[in-house]
Amino acid sequence: MTPDEILPEELLERIRGRAAGYDRDNEFFQEDLEELVEAGYLKLFVPADDGGKGLGLAAAAQCQRRLATAAPATALAVNMHLVWTGVAQVLGARGDASLDFVLKEAAEGEVFAFGNSEGGNDSVLFDSRTVAQPQPGGGYTFTGTKIFTSLSPAWTRLGIFGKDASGRDGDGELVHGFITRETPGYGILDDWDTLGMRASQSSTTVLDGVAVPGDRIFRKLPVGPSPDPLIFAIFACFETLLAAVYTGLGERALAVGVETVKRRTSFKNAGRSYAQDPDIRWKVAEAAMAMDNLYPQLASVAGDVDNLADHGPQWFPKLVGLKVNATETARRVVDLAIRVSGGSSYFRGSELERLYRDVLAGMFHPSDDESAHNTVANAWLGPLEE
Repeated sequence: MTPDEILPEELLERIRGRAAGYDRDNEFFQEDLEELVEAGYLKLFVPADDGGKGLGLAAAAQCQRRLATAAPATALAVNMHLVWTGVAQVLGARGDASLDFVLKEAAEGEVFAFGNSEGGNDSVLFDSRTVAQPQPGGGYTFTGTKIFTSLSPAWTRLGIFGKDASGRDGDGELVHGFITRETPGYGILDDWDTLGMRASQSSTTVLDGVAVPGDRIFRKLPVGPSPDPLIFAIFACFETLLAAVYTGLGERALAVGVETVKRRTSFKNAGRSYAQDPDIRWKVAEAAMAMDNLYPQLASVAGDVDNLADHGPQWFPKLVGLKVNATETARRVVDLAIRVSGGSSYFRGSELERLYRDVLAGMFHPSDDESAHNTVANAWLGPLEE
């Protein structure tokens, strides 16, 4: 199925029509989610034999790009469910069935969320400030604080990880598992009051000895960078789907800017359209060329994941480079769209004003600009000498 078939124009317009209200009222995108569930959108990665769409990462990324043209915050939050189902699909394609249960439960209607981010943890997946305490029977309790937990009002399965300091003979071990909505020991703070991406309701989640049984612990890894396929799968899905959302945001900003320029007229030039102004045309062209550079990069990287391409040590530079290029390009395109649209875009409630606030979130998602440049520099130049 194509993105147009999965997200028909009528559905997209209803979602677009609600975006401003969610942002204004700082409300969760409940109606959007209900319609997306009904359309089978949360089953993009679920095999067709199990009632899903059976897509790979490249096709799912194009769906997310399309959804983000209507409601970036909705798309960003849905990303977190799609990351986990995408990770399961990427692992499965490489012969690793450890997360097949995620696809099975997604087929049954469960909603997954990503509870890994921690304040002050710039090691991201390579270390954790959350304490994982081993329990009899192979389970663990987790105590710590997770930030930016998108889908907070709606998830039924939350992926978390923490560090067992006693593991691996005292070197420490990173433990990954899932809790359910009914699992005791966690709390969700009512603290999501942000500049943009407000409908995602990515609240802080506090884990206070929350217990994960052994059969829901799916990975235990050493502290530090790891060649484990799980790490690749998470980075591949997280970075690519993030890039897709910001690509869609930039695409929409360009379209709104073009529409506005065609409507604006110049008093100084006898009512001529601003579409005839050379300076305005140059800015629109700059934005369009920036977006044209981004589309093939998104398609290429996602397609290489699906096709099991072997980029060796260049894989992570490709993934973080895509994410940074998408978020920074979208930010530049939104800025250009505002510049050509005039002062009306500065007023609260205009679509470009909202996109301007939404796009700023891109700089906070991992990998951030500094980490990404370090990753790429190490791949090309080797690590810094001590």
